[in-house]
Order: sequence, then C-alpha cells, then structure tokens
Amino acid sequence: GADLRVTGRRPDEVLAKQALCGLVGLLWAPATVSLMALGGVSTSLILPLWCSLALGLAGAFVPLLSLKVAAAERRRGFRHAFSCYLDLVAVRLAGGAGVESALSSSAQAGQGWAFAEIRQALAEARLMGEPPWTGLARLGTELGVSELGELAASVTLAGDEGARVRGSIAAKARSIRTRGLADAESAAQSASERMSLPIVLLMLGFVVFLGYPAVMQVLTGL
Repeated sequence: GADLRVTGRRPDEVLAKQALCGLVGLLWAPATVSLMALGGVSTSLILPLWCSLALGLAGAFVPLLSLKVAAAERRRGFRHAFSCYLDLVAVRLAGGAGVESALSSSAQAGQGWAFAEIRQALAEARLMGEPPWTGLARLGTELGVSELGELAASVTLAGDEGARVRGSIAAKARSIRTRGLADAESAAQSASERMSLPIVLLMLGFVVFLGYPAVMQVLTGL
C-alpha cells in the first residue's frame, strides 16, 4: 500500500521479483549439489533439500525487505523537503500572504518529487473544493508520512487566525527537523555498530586460525 505508493513501484513488479528470488533460492542448493556430483563428491540429499527450502523462503522475502528500506529512505527525504516547505510557508505568512496563497507559492518554489507530490495534493484539494489541509492529510495517508496529518490537525485547531496558523506551521517544521536529526544520529550509531562486527569476526577467525593446530595436536595426543 503506502510503501508501494511512496516508492512508485507496482505490485506486479514486486511479485515478479519475489517469484524470481524465491526460484533462485530454491535452485541454489540443487545446483550446488549437481556441481559437486560432477566433481566426484557425493552428498546426502537431506541437507540440500532443507537448504533449498530455507533459501527459497529467504529469497521470497528479499524484495519485501528491499521495498521497506527504499520506502523508509523516501519518507526521510520527503520529511526533509516538507520541513523546508513549511519554512517557506511560514516566511510568506509572516510577509502578509494568505494561507492558500502561501501554500501554493511555496510549493511552486521547490524542485523534486516531494514538492511535486505537495503541488498535486494542493491542486486536487482545490479542484474538489476542500481545504488545502485536507489534501495534505490525504497525501500523508497515501505516503505513510504522519507529519502531514499532524500538521492538518494542528492547523485545523488553530482556526483562521493567521498568527496561530503561522505558529503551528513553524512548530511543525521545527519538530520535523528535530526528528530528522534524531533519526540521522540513530542511523549513524547503527552504522558504526555494523562496521565493528566484521572486525570482531576477523579477530575471531584469526584466533581460531592460531589455536587450531594446538588444539588438534592435543586431541591427537590423547
């Protein structure tokens, strides 16, 4: 649903990738066993069968995981663009522009897919005779970006007062930036932890490499 919408992918495309990756996973173990048999190495069929099933299931989930990662990345980009958009709106409101005029002109000032989505949502709301906040809230539901709905709710509570509307928009822009910084810091910390894992595995392999001859010598001596 929302993941497909925000990434622009089609359901049949994801299903085709799932089928292809699942098929590759299913055939990997039999292909390996066949190559070993050609080389004169005989193996039991039980382990390759279980490996084939496990790899097939894992392969079917790989496209879904890729979709989730891509959708999360697109949403982060949208939130960053949306905070910039709200800053532009707040500046125009402070300059005396009306709410709808500030929203429309700020959307026209930006580039990229996020601003294009905002322009489309505002245009649809205008054609349907709805408030612009309704269009933004609907876009938030489609993309899975909760900040759009939160902004619509806060501005609706603010009413028609320009100062309160401007305050709500500025507060939401600050909130999105703060959340983005926290997410970036968390991602950097996770990346640092993932980088340390190969080093630990390398050291473990080095220890096993050094200790293996001594352990084998002790075992053969017994």
